[in-house]
Amino acid sequence: MEESEARSHRHERRPMLARMARIEGHVHAVGDMLAEDRPCPDILVQLAAVKAAVNQVARLVFEDHLDSCVRHAARNGDAEAEIEGLKSALSGYFSF
Repeated sequence: MEESEARSHRHERRPMLARMARIEGHVHAVGDMLAEDRPCPDILVQLAAVKAAVNQVARLVFEDHLDSCVRHAARNGDAEAEIEGLKSALSGYFSF
């Protein structure tokens, strides 16, 4: 599949970008907490919140991929290749 054909379907990335902007602010705030020598338990709680927020963005990316890329590939008879690519990406995501 050519690049232009692969991108002929739409993605809705605005919600993901908005969440990423909030995550950036949160990460900066955690850096401030470290610089201010705040208590470790407080920092860990905030890091857990950042991790959960990143996982939510990953869920949105996954759902968007299913709704756009996989659906587009299925319509064009290319679903197997798209699914294999998704499996590979998920394997990498969950190996961390």
